[in-house]
Amino acid sequence: MKRKLFLLYGGKSAEHEVSIRTAMSVIQAVDFNKYEVLPVYITEEGKWIKSSPLLGPVESVKQLEMKGREGEHSLIKVGSDLFDVAGPAEGDGEEEANHIIFPLLHGPNGEDGTVQGLLEVLNLPYVGNGVLASAVGMDKVLMKNLFQQAGLKQVRYVHFLRKEWEKDEEGCYGKTEKEIGYPCFVKPANLGSSVGINKCKNREDLVKAFHEAFQYDRKIIVEQGLKAREIEIGLLGNEEPECSVAGEIVPKKEFYDYQAKYEDGDTALIIPADLPEETYETIKAMAIKAFKALDCSGLARADFFVTDDLEVYINEINTMPGFTPVSMYPLLWKHSGLSYEQLVERLIQLGLERYREKQKIKYTYKD
Repeated sequence: MKRKLFLLYGGKSAEHEVSIRTAMSVIQAVDFNKYEVLPVYITEEGKWIKSSPLLGPVESVKQLEMKGREGEHSLIKVGSDLFDVAGPAEGDGEEEANHIIFPLLHGPNGEDGTVQGLLEVLNLPYVGNGVLASAVGMDKVLMKNLFQQAGLKQVRYVHFLRKEWEKDEEGCYGKTEKEIGYPCFVKPANLGSSVGINKCKNREDLVKAFHEAFQYDRKIIVEQGLKAREIEIGLLGNEEPECSVAGEIVPKKEFYDYQAKYEDGDTALIIPADLPEETYETIKAMAIKAFKALDCSGLARADFFVTDDLEVYINEINTMPGFTPVSMYPLLWKHSGLSYEQLVERLIQLGLERYREKQKIKYTYKD
């Protein structure tokens, strides 16, 4: 009997289109002889729409967009319909669940622990990081605070709330210039795919960057600009994660922005990165430490800066990294000996493994 594999994609996020591309890629890679694949599309307005099982790979992303086609599909009343479709696991935890959810959501309302929390409440097995890791990994301020507590080396940063900025713009700009200086990067605290990020070289740049970043979030972070190489490494596993080879990003623009990632295609990805073995081992150790500090599970991509004198700084950890075959995370594992198809299957098995482990938890106090 085939296991039901529910793919959640789309989402109420600026990364909606990226998520659909990810779903398209996973559908091309999944084993239809082993899984019954059921798409669940979340519109940009937050509606959940389910479709009948796919008979095989789809030919275009348009087939995955169910906008305005509610008559052909079924709107999900989350917590009832989804529960009925997937059903809770039964038994004493020893029986294997015959279903699993694969959240392919990037950004807020999907990658930030909200959907993961829903799946936890419904007691459904799912792929990837749990509530805590997803929430902290999405919030760059909280993530960096945890890195600091874990003793991980990182660049200077400050953060601001929109209300704080609206009340005293000049004070926010002055604090940034005093504590961070130029160049610096202004980012929405809760977003990925380099959306809303700007590099600032002067006050004029800073003002524009604040205005743009606050369009995407109520909290922003400003980080010290550093002359360094951008190095990334993939992590795969649960309690004992493995690391891939390291890769280097060499953008032709000022930095690796959304267009460079998804549209221009002119950014060089060097895999494996040309690094001394000692530096690579330092990156691996820091990546695993960050993975465990956030209590990650399944997958993550850790991003680093490496200076000319081989100083290593952690930048961030991404709990749902770009996941098309040409994205850095799958490419890192491809060069480490794991194909895209194998990676998808391994993640599904890791999700089931974590689910089985959670079923051992006792929720009642009885002798």
